[in-house]
Parts: sequence; structure tokens; C-alpha cells
Amino acid sequence: MSDKDGAKVHAMLIYLIVLATAAAVLLAVHSRSEINRWAAFFLLSAALGGLPRTVFRTPDLAYWAHLSELLNHTLTPCGVLLFAIVYAETAFRPRIGPYGKAAVFLPAAATILATLPQPGMALNFKALLIWTVTYYLAACYLLVQSYARETQPRMKRNRLITVLITVPTLLGVIAFINVAKAISPAFDFFRYISVFIVYSFALAGLCVFVYGVLGVKVRIERDSLQGALKTARMSSGVLNHAVKNEVGKIAIGVENAKRSIGPGDTDAGEHLDMIASAASHLMEMAGRVHSRTRELAWQAEPCRLDLAAAACLDGRRGWLEERGVRVGGTYAAQPEILADPVHLREAIGNLLANAAEAMPCGGTIEIAVEQERKAAVLRVRDTGSGIPQEELRRVWEPFYSTKQGKANYGLGLSYVYQVMEKSGGEANIASSPGTGTVVTLRWPLRRRKA
Repeated sequence: MSDKDGAKVHAMLIYLIVLATAAAVLLAVHSRSEINRWAAFFLLSAALGGLPRTVFRTPDLAYWAHLSELLNHTLTPCGVLLFAIVYAETAFRPRIGPYGKAAVFLPAAATILATLPQPGMALNFKALLIWTVTYYLAACYLLVQSYARETQPRMKRNRLITVLITVPTLLGVIAFINVAKAISPAFDFFRYISVFIVYSFALAGLCVFVYGVLGVKVRIERDSLQGALKTARMSSGVLNHAVKNEVGKIAIGVENAKRSIGPGDTDAGEHLDMIASAASHLMEMAGRVHSRTRELAWQAEPCRLDLAAAACLDGRRGWLEERGVRVGGTYAAQPEILADPVHLREAIGNLLANAAEAMPCGGTIEIAVEQERKAAVLRVRDTGSGIPQEELRRVWEPFYSTKQGKANYGLGLSYVYQVMEKSGGEANIASSPGTGTVVTLRWPLRRRKA
């Protein structure tokens, strides 16, 4: 093997390892996400292109080399298109059901069946060009449209990053693989397409740590939040235990002091009562902090999300109206989720209380229940002062609060986070100063049994 051929083998090996590793990371971060699953599928399909020059280089493995190349050319465009369809669904919902997704593979299946009997599995690149270029261009269109139609600033930025990572490489694949191979089947595309691959992975690697790509950074942030919650549980447990012991000693001391003073010493009695009241208040504060941070006792059962939201809103309507807050509920769907009904209602109540506290001079709270294709959604929107971007990243942390107040411990949203984690859902918050705040909770839909 010449030095030039050896360099190509090493380059293809790196290509294979990088693509396979990226697919593994996406699945490890969020295997239940359909977006990540299709992204991993097309990355693994693309990785098959590196097998003929690395694993299947010897003549006795020629069959497997040809087969991996065939699957690479036919499955990758299918994976790319399905990734783009699912990714764009949350922005403008180009709906496609299971049968539609299966239909995407029909041209690939026809190409594979027509190519397998050919000597050396020789692909007809001109016939392949017709449908693969259509798939790649459709994927580029969907990704660009998903960015253009996104309204939330954070999601719009993430969609732009996905477009910048994916679209240039897909256009490079069209030009240097599909079109070039149709003109000259012997064309060596790798040295050209490798430039686009290096660009995509360099940008993706940078954005994973700065902004987050397909949930990778979100998982890292959640892991750090888990550590903060665990620390808070331990600390509040120790605090609660210590306070109980010390308050017990104070209570005994107060009772002994009361018995030792004379019946006419009213000033001393009042001072002792004040000490007892302060100790009781301290005990109540420690107990409240501990109850909000300890591990939730979770008893899941089927819950109608619209009924839980309506019950919370109705139960707090009077309190909210006393504060000058107008309330409204829109229940466009009746989704059923699996959750603990007590904690679910408490979490929704926390969101309503937070929204009211953000509007000390009055305002409007709108609570809405909707149903997406695979998720039940609850949104709580307020017309408060909003949250600055530098504070928005920390609102889920325990003991962190954007509001000042003796009764505010900064535990409401961290409690909501725990409830969503226990029920397999996710929580997002969007806000900016002067525009109010929207908290969105999403749960996987529970299939109802007849």
C-alpha cells in the first residue's frame, strides 16, 4: 500500500469513527427523541460509506464492501429526509404518519432490489440521482423553513445552528457524490466531501458546548441541575434535623422560664411568647424548605391534564382576582398523561403563584392545554415584567429566585422541574423584559385503553 493509499485509509477510518460516535452520542443523550433517532440513523448510514476502504478492503470481503456502499447511497438520503421532517414538525408540522415514513424508503428499496443482482452491485448513479437529489433538497428546504417559522428566540437560534451544520454538507453531497458520480462513476468524491464533513463537525462540536445541538447541551445542563437538587436535598435534610433539635430545646427553655417568673411579670411573659413564636416560625420555614427539596413520593396514575389545570385555576381564582390578576383557561384538548395527581396540581399551582408574583400591580394569566402529535402540552402565560436572559438560565435551580420576599425560597420552579422529571416530561421557559413569561410543560401522551 502506498503512502497516499494509507493516508486515505486513515482518513476514511476517522470519518467512520466520527460519524458512528456522533450517532452514539445523540442516542445516549436522548434515545426517546425521534429527532435524535433519525439523526443517528442517517449518521450511521453515512458511516457505512467508510467501510469499503477500512474494514472490507480485502478481495474476499468484496461482497460486503459493495453491499455497504449500496446501503450508504440509498439509506442516507432517506434518513436525512425523515430527520428533517420530524425536526420541522415542531415548527410548522409537515405531518407524516408511520405509513408515510415507510413510503420514504420505497425508492431506496427499489434501488437495492434492482442493484443486488448486478455484477459487483454496480449502482446506476443516473437513476439514483433522480430521487436522492430530490430527498436532499427537500430536507434542506424543511430545515430552512423550520428556522424561518420558529417564533421562540432560543429555538430559532438552535434551528439556525442546525441549518448551518447540515445544509452546506447536504449541498456538497449532492454536488460531489450524486451529480459527480452520475457523470463519472469512478469519481473519487471523498477528498472533496471531507471538507464539508470537517466543517460540519467542527461547527457542531463548538455549538454543543456554547449553545447546544439536538439536546446535547440540554442534557449536560440537566445533569448539573440534578447535582444541585441532590445537594439541596441533603442540605435541607440536615438543616431540618438541626432546627428541630434546637427549637425543641428553646421550647423546653421557654416553658421552664414561664414557670419561674411571677404572675404579675407580663413583660417577661410577652418576651417569652415572642421567642416561642419565632422558634415556631423557624421550624415552619425549615419544614417547608425540606418538603420542597426532598425526593418526591411518587404515585403515578392516569390523569386528565385539562381537568387538573381547570381545578388548579378554579381553586386559585379568588386569590388571583384579589391581587388584580385576570385569569383565563383554554382547553383545546383533553389529553391523558401518567403522573401523580397531587404533585401535578401542586406544580401547576406553583406556576400560577409565580405568574401572579411577577405582576404585583395586576395583569393577566392565561393557562392553555393543547395536544401535539406525541405530547400533551400545558402553557402558563403571564403579562408580567419578564425575566432577563442572564437570569433565565438559572430559574430551575433550587434557592434561586428573581423575586425578593420573606416567603420566597426560590424552590417553586425546581419543584416543577422534579415533577416533570418524575413524569417523563420536560419544562421550558421563554421570557424577556417587558413581554411577560411563558412556561411550557410537555408530557408524552398516554394511550388510552378501551
